[in-house]
Amino acid sequence: MLKLLLQSLAWLLAHCPERLLHAVSVVLGELMWWTQPERRRIMLSNLDHAFPERGAVWCRQMARRSCRRLMETGLLTLAMPALSAERMRRMVSASPAMQALFAAHRQEPFPAVMAAPHMAYWEVQTAVGLTVPGPFPEFSAIYRPLRNPTLDDWVRQTRELHGMKLLSRKEGFHGVMRLLKRRGLAAILFDQNARQTGALTLLFDRVCSTTELPGMLAAKTGAHVHAFYARRLGFWRVEICSERIAVPAESGAITIAINRWLENLLATDDEACACWLWAHNRWGQQTDHNTRYRLQAKRDLLAQELATRGLAAPPRRTRVYVRLPNWLGDVVMALPLLRALRTSRPDAELTLIAQPGFLPLLERFSVADRLLPLPPRGPGYFHFFRNLRAHYPDNYLLLTNSFRGDLEAWLTGCPQRFGILRPGKLRPLLTHAYELPQDFDEAQRHQLELGTAFLQRFGLSTPPETRPLAEYRPPTQPCLGLIAGSENNPEKRWPVAHWRRLIELLPPNLPVVLFGTAKDLPITSAIANGFGPRVENLAGRTDLVTYAERLSACSWLVTNDTGGMHLANALGVPLLALFGPTNPVRTRPVFDAPVHIMQPPGCPPTGGGRLADLSPEIVFQKMQESAPALFVAKD
Repeated sequence: MLKLLLQSLAWLLAHCPERLLHAVSVVLGELMWWTQPERRRIMLSNLDHAFPERGAVWCRQMARRSCRRLMETGLLTLAMPALSAERMRRMVSASPAMQALFAAHRQEPFPAVMAAPHMAYWEVQTAVGLTVPGPFPEFSAIYRPLRNPTLDDWVRQTRELHGMKLLSRKEGFHGVMRLLKRRGLAAILFDQNARQTGALTLLFDRVCSTTELPGMLAAKTGAHVHAFYARRLGFWRVEICSERIAVPAESGAITIAINRWLENLLATDDEACACWLWAHNRWGQQTDHNTRYRLQAKRDLLAQELATRGLAAPPRRTRVYVRLPNWLGDVVMALPLLRALRTSRPDAELTLIAQPGFLPLLERFSVADRLLPLPPRGPGYFHFFRNLRAHYPDNYLLLTNSFRGDLEAWLTGCPQRFGILRPGKLRPLLTHAYELPQDFDEAQRHQLELGTAFLQRFGLSTPPETRPLAEYRPPTQPCLGLIAGSENNPEKRWPVAHWRRLIELLPPNLPVVLFGTAKDLPITSAIANGFGPRVENLAGRTDLVTYAERLSACSWLVTNDTGGMHLANALGVPLLALFGPTNPVRTRPVFDAPVHIMQPPGCPPTGGGRLADLSPEIVFQKMQESAPALFVAKD
């Protein structure tokens, strides 16, 4: 029944006026453009990634042309079985290079691999025999057979009408090898979406997984390599083209050269660009969520390709957006993961979205390529994220755990949105969620361990980089820093009287610097009162960058569990951290710098104690043991 339906449709299309068919293809192309938003976004994203300099208007025009070419191709593919050889000769011609190839082959046969890209009018290439004067060489094409045997037989018969033979992929590639050894011609589709079976290469500076079969066959048989494609001259008017790709007979070099040829064709010929199938996910290797945060394929040709281009690393063209937490400590603890992500995906352009006050500090640490400030709360808040759709992010990594953050990501139109799913919590706007294992006790595991397990689930291949973000150099004159505040939880603050008593116990000539935000100023002022110039109160007087610089100038730091503690640790500053109600197992500093944790007597390792029960004398004693250089200074 299906075969009869296709035969009837072929006859009908073959007898329709071409002007009518042209109008139908335009209408169908527009319907595809307007009724398939996901496919439309794939096209625009592909074009924007490949040609960022061309602009949004050009990308939309090219995408709509591509839809029309796809419809033209579909109509012609259906009509071809009912088109006479005479009519096909009027529709199809061979380029001078194609004619020269056949003429040279008739004179002295040679094997040739004909690498065919995903271009419109691909089915017409099976009619190339009609364009050849004289004997047609032995020419076969590899194709993927259909599941329906009856339909598959019909497709083979109709495509083999004009001399080209089809070789099934299911039968392996022994037939192709034998053909090339007989000095025949073999047409092979080459694709940049071969996923794990391909080789890592670059296409328009983006990492992709390219089919290696044309290169492998050419290298094994010594065959010539030609690009083989159909150039559209008008509606149902096609010129079949061939271009010799002369490269060393090595599989990797051939694979790379074919991609370079395709790039040049699409960049210099708008008609060819419109005929490439942009509606397919061309960089599919980048969308396999199980390996999203590492580069992986059967083979890796990136080093070879980078060497030929004179590059030290892949261009950063895969757009990864990261929504950072809202608290400074959580942001700092996420930095080792961002550094690991940079190593695991060197091709990623990292865009961090964070609180505006954090951006100068993040810029100083050079952990990302782009920084975007969160907008002010209000009517335009979510409009900001809606506007990011025009940037076509490839991946959105959520280090937040709220519906608002998920909504932000969804509004960007990003096709892949990753987050952590805890038991009993719904996150319907995520596309890929790391479900927290039942045996993962967050009270007994560090926050960085959770983040690492999350990203490793989706391919991260590099451990977190916990080396301090800056080289710490102790000051020549000892100086002690104190962080006495904590914005988000008053219970995390050591009492003012305890801080004052600690200062009294210190050597009188040891400078002390009090750190904090403007909200901490009442606390730090009460601590500093009466101590004179030996205690400098910086609370509310520094921006975050200056805060970091002054922390780095300290010999040692005593601090509550707060964001400044994590920042000092990231800078390599030795510190003594006071934990009471909070859990140091889960949120202790993570960078490889000297850290001493103190809890009140009898406090469980996972927290829950009262900081007031931790006496200044015990803290002072710990300081004498851990930082003796501070006390040598008094002599």
